[in-house]
Amino acid sequence: MTKKRKLSTLSLSMIASSIGAELKGNGDRLISNVATLAAASEGDITFLANARYRKFLKSTQASAVIVSPEDCQHCPVDCLIVDDPYLGYARAAALLFPRADFSAGIHPSAVVSSDASIDESACIGAQCVIDSDVVVGANSIIGSGCVLEEGVIIGENCHLVGNVTICHQSHLKNRILIHPGVVIGADGFGIAKEQNSWIKVPQLGTVRIADDVEIGANTTIDRGTLEDTILEEGVKLDNQIQIAHNVFIGAHTAIAACTGVAGSARIGKQCAIGGGVGILGHLEIVDQVHVTAMSLVTKSILKAGVYSSGTPLDESQSWRKNYVRMKQLDDMARRIARLEKALRAQ
Repeated sequence: MTKKRKLSTLSLSMIASSIGAELKGNGDRLISNVATLAAASEGDITFLANARYRKFLKSTQASAVIVSPEDCQHCPVDCLIVDDPYLGYARAAALLFPRADFSAGIHPSAVVSSDASIDESACIGAQCVIDSDVVVGANSIIGSGCVLEEGVIIGENCHLVGNVTICHQSHLKNRILIHPGVVIGADGFGIAKEQNSWIKVPQLGTVRIADDVEIGANTTIDRGTLEDTILEEGVKLDNQIQIAHNVFIGAHTAIAACTGVAGSARIGKQCAIGGGVGILGHLEIVDQVHVTAMSLVTKSILKAGVYSSGTPLDESQSWRKNYVRMKQLDDMARRIARLEKALRAQ
């Protein structure tokens, strides 16, 4: 039930071998930390993945830099050469800062139903509530204040960081990381109109989440109405996202913060959805679609590619003038059509 993080010190050659990099320099150099190009010092490893930060490369005080083949010749210190420096950095950082160790067991303050099945290698934190027929798999960590309602299944090597609520009958597979405040399996927004009032529609489906999914803080994923809400393997959700009932998200799709996905929308595999996007219900987005930030998706996207909507920021005075002109577009189009018709008649 205790938590401790092991900090690693690794040789540059060990890091290079682990991340599949070409080493240029002293492989015995020891690395114990990560930092930015500008702030790095001795013992740090950093990376260059964006051209705008290239100006910091010549003056970096890092012990080593992860760079692309194009930038290695300009690096004044030892370097690791990879095709994708940011990916290389992610792998190096994971080596240097492995996941904290947790001791197996159930905290004395946790409330665990007698018919819950908790693997002996799992960790149940303080003030957790585990209802009947819950299953928690091997090496999974249920952080402080989490609630697992009746019939919830948690697979192996999952980590619920804290104050996570998993509502009844939701099924999570393996190696899933869920950050604080997430709610999975709450009722979807199902209501039917009866004269001047609304009648609740029972939400009878559940939520099914596949392997290697990560869900950011305060994100909510609603249970299905009749069928299930489904996240396939490798999906990555940022903070404060709303996934409505019966939504389907394909494998390895990533969605940035504050996006809202309405009911029964289907999002394909390997999509990238920017922050603040709105996706209307009952539409389809095919595989490998990129929707840029603050866009509103009002119809199905049936061809892979990059899509945008919305009005970019401008000086207020200019924006107001353009907004007035935008409201005049329909009238202008009609007038132009009349003029073209008149010209063709001559």
